[in-house]
Amino acid sequence: MTYGPPIPVIIDCDTGVDDALALLFAVRHPGIDLRAVTCVAGNTDVDGVVRNTLTVLETAGAPAVPVARGAERPLIEAPRSASHVHGHDGMGDLGLPAPRRTPADVDAVTLLHREILASPRPVTLVPTAPLTNIALLLRTHPEVTRNIERIVFMGGAAGAGNATPVAEFNVWHDPEAAAILLTAGVPITMYGLDVFNRVVVPAAEVHRLRTSTEPGARLAGDLLAHRPAAPGTTAGGTGGTAVHAPADGTDEAAGGLGDAGALCAVVDPRGLTTYRLPVEVSLAPGPARGQTVVDRRSRIGEAELHEGTREQALVDVGLEVDVPRYVKLYLETVEGSGTG
Repeated sequence: MTYGPPIPVIIDCDTGVDDALALLFAVRHPGIDLRAVTCVAGNTDVDGVVRNTLTVLETAGAPAVPVARGAERPLIEAPRSASHVHGHDGMGDLGLPAPRRTPADVDAVTLLHREILASPRPVTLVPTAPLTNIALLLRTHPEVTRNIERIVFMGGAAGAGNATPVAEFNVWHDPEAAAILLTAGVPITMYGLDVFNRVVVPAAEVHRLRTSTEPGARLAGDLLAHRPAAPGTTAGGTGGTAVHAPADGTDEAAGGLGDAGALCAVVDPRGLTTYRLPVEVSLAPGPARGQTVVDRRSRIGEAELHEGTREQALVDVGLEVDVPRYVKLYLETVEGSGTG
C-alpha cells in the first residue's frame, strides 16, 4: 500500500499491554508522524504509564518523541486500575528494563496544547485510555480544535461492555471526561469493543514474533502472548472460550491487537466500517453508568414523540472491521516490511 504525507498523530494512552502494541505500530508506520505521547492513569498508575511508555518507545527505536505525565485520577471518581488484565506493572509483568529516556518537563495538557497548535497540518488525536487528559485540554484550551483533523478514540461499545455489562473500561473509568470529548466539535471516530475484540493475531504469528531477533517485533510478540483472543483465557487457551494453540506445541494463543486497531484505522480507514450515529454517555449513578448509548434506530421512538428530541453528538461508530486486513497491516508494520 502506498501512503501520502505522514499523518501528524498524538497518542494519549495508559500503557498498558495493548497501548504498547499501538505505540509500536505508530512508531514504525511510515504513514504516521508521531508528534507526542501523553499519559494518564488507567491500566496502571500514571507514573507506571510514563515508565512503560518510555520503555516501549526506547525498545521500538523511536526518535525523541516527547512524553508527558498527565492526570493521575479521573475528574470525579477515584482511580481504578486494570492490573488483573495488564499485570502489576501494566506490561504483563514481563520484567522490562527501566527506560533511559526521561519525560518532558511539562504536563500532558501543556504538551497537547503546544504540539497540536505547532503542527503544520491538523492533528489526528488518538486516545487509547480514559479521557481525562483530553477533557482537561478541551475545557482549558478549546482553541486547539481548530487544528485537530479528527479524534479516533478507543472506547465505548454499541453492544456489551467489559468493565460492566454495558460499559467499556476507558469510558467507565471517567464518564464525565468521555461526555466532554463528545462535545469537542471535531469529527470523532469511536473504535469500541464491537471491533476491538475482533482483531486477533493467529497463534503461529504470535510465536514467530516472539522468536524474532529484533527487539520491537519480539516485544510485540510477548505483548500479544499476554493478550489471549478470548477474555479469561491463559496463554495455553484454558478458561473462558477456548483458543487454539499452534500445532507445533508452542504455548502461545492467538492474541488480540486491542488498542492498536485504532491506529490501523487511522492509516487505513477502509478496513473499518463506520456508521454515523447519535452517541451519549450515561452519567447517572447505577448499573448503566459509563455506558455509551448508541442510537441505532432507523426512526425516533415514543420517548422522543412524547418528551421531545435531545441533542446528541453524531459519531462515526465502528461496527465492522476487516480482520485479515488489519492483522496483515500490523504484522508488516512492526516487522518493518511492506508498508512503503
